[in-house]
Parts: sequence; structure tokens; C-alpha cells
Amino acid sequence: MEINKLTNKGQRDYKLVKQALNDRSQTAYAELLNLYRDSLYFSMLRMTNNPNDAEDLTIEAFGKAFKNLHQYTPEYAFSTWLFKIAINNGIDFIRKKKIQNELLPKREKNKEDNIANKVAGKEPNPEEVIINKQKIKMMREVIHRLKPHYKKLIELRYFDELSYEEIVQELDLPIGTVKVQLFRARTFLYNILKSSRETI
Repeated sequence: MEINKLTNKGQRDYKLVKQALNDRSQTAYAELLNLYRDSLYFSMLRMTNNPNDAEDLTIEAFGKAFKNLHQYTPEYAFSTWLFKIAINNGIDFIRKKKIQNELLPKREKNKEDNIANKVAGKEPNPEEVIINKQKIKMMREVIHRLKPHYKKLIELRYFDELSYEEIVQELDLPIGTVKVQLFRARTFLYNILKSSRETI
């Protein structure tokens, strides 16, 4: 488990991990995220063939890794440890999705009026309305704990439902910056939710 057995890249990552743990350095967390975000995303994209699923799984992988960072040891490179978490999580996701897809036709056959009810505008029952309001309130409370510029991005994207191009115009930022910062905002939001053990 000696750090000297790691490559230069592995030693660099280990130092960042120690900074994140010992100094609670947000810069170290952000650097680890930036180093492996793209390669992890494309790995998840190859597994799922779905950009949205790949993005969600990427965020989840970083969330799980950062939450359990104290368990990492330099026996393996950080990247190896991170990708193992991501791949195991991706396999679980694909397995669950496959089971859901297999069950879906049976549900639809048993409830042929399902679509008709939606088209007819079937209203949710009072209990569902209350639960949805509570979820929205909880989500807003969590978002308020983000840094102001991340909070603004989340609100513009998910509450105001602006496109990336509209956010670019609103904030006068390059589209690449908007996408990267929004990705980070979702990552931080995921970590806050996980650490708070809140279910949205």
C-alpha cells in the first residue's frame, strides 16, 4: 500500500484525495472531478447508450466516491477505484432497468386505460399533491445550500426550464462554461442530498 508504487498520476491523485479529506479542500474535489469527469461519462455512455443515463450515473459515481473517500487506500490508483464504483453502479442500473422493461408490457396489458386516463387529464389525488409539494419544498431548501452561482444555474435550468442557449444569454457565459458549471452544480446537489439522507 505504499504510495511510491503508484504512477506519477496516481501519486498526484492520492495527494488530492488527502487534501480533500484532511483539509476539506473544495479545490481538490473539483480537480478530481475535472480530471475524470469526461472519461467516466463516456464509459457510462458506452454502457447505457443513453446520454441522460450516462450523465446521471457519472454524477452518482462521483457522489458515492466522494462520500466514501475515507475508504480509499493507495493500494490501487484513485482512477481504478473510482471506475470500479462507477461500473458496479452502472451494472446495477442496467439490471434494474432491464427488469423494469420486462415488467412494463405486463403492466400496460393489465391497465389498458392508463394512457386514456393521462390524456383525459386525470388529476392526482390529494395525498399525491401534498407529497409533490413537500418534495419541491425540500428540493428548494437543499438548492439554497449551494453556492450562489450554482444555485442560479439550477433554478434557471430546472425551475425556469431554460435551454442551455437561453442560460448563456441570461448569464453572458460561454456554453461550455454553462455545461461544466451545471454539471458541478448537480454533483454538489447530489452530495448534499446523500449526506442529508433526504429523498427527493
